[in-house]
Amino acid sequence: MKLKPCFFAAAILLTGSLFAQSGTADINEHGKPDKEQKSDDSQPRNLFKINLAAIPLKNYSFQYERVLTKAMSLAVGYNNMPKGPIPLKTTFKKAVANEDPQLTKIIDNLETANWAITPELRFYLSKKGYGRGFYLAPFYRHASFTVNNLLIDYENNASVKNTITLSGNLTSNTGGLQIGTQTSLGKHFGLDFWLLGAHYGTAKGTFSGISNKPLTPDEQTDLRNKIDDLNIGKLKATVTASGATVVYDGPWGGLRGGLCLVFKF
Repeated sequence: MKLKPCFFAAAILLTGSLFAQSGTADINEHGKPDKEQKSDDSQPRNLFKINLAAIPLKNYSFQYERVLTKAMSLAVGYNNMPKGPIPLKTTFKKAVANEDPQLTKIIDNLETANWAITPELRFYLSKKGYGRGFYLAPFYRHASFTVNNLLIDYENNASVKNTITLSGNLTSNTGGLQIGTQTSLGKHFGLDFWLLGAHYGTAKGTFSGISNKPLTPDEQTDLRNKIDDLNIGKLKATVTASGATVVYDGPWGGLRGGLCLVFKF
């Protein structure tokens, strides 16, 4: 299910020759340019977008789209979320409240930052075309996440609680399909509705922390068990007297959505 970057490189090569053809109007039965086709073909080919729906989540998302033909375009998106609490923290807490105190504590204290690059190839199914109407867009996403203040509690053989703080980075590569519709608001403006974009792939990351005191064998065992019990994916924990290292190597996925203000030129 994972889509590699070479898929999009191939798509660029296959569609690159269409740039020279995209400005050509159809010829009608009288040997003259078709006026209706010429009118559609005169639509702006460059679209710069800002995802308005992501701003309240402190996720700054932009996209550039180049219209290639009536039915096809190529786009690349970039988003950046500065370091801070995880978005929708209250929603996540409600989902695990009274069920997993350890996970609730993690959500309360966790700080994250991320950026992602998302190329996509769009196929417009509407008769209007040229960057307008309903579309399907296979896409690839490369994302990088920084995680800080990941708190894990553990106990010694006297049931005295201690905490270790982990931090690290995770990188994901996923592919998926975006469904949406794009409409014009005059010649130079428009709206792009990202209705649903599910993606799935893999991710790898390493998180580590150093204990402020040597860990006893009992503490090491309890800390390792607490990490294994988190149940948030394929985690492999290595615990020593000096601290812990946690490696994630497994599936990754997500959803894309948004409402973008479009500037056409």
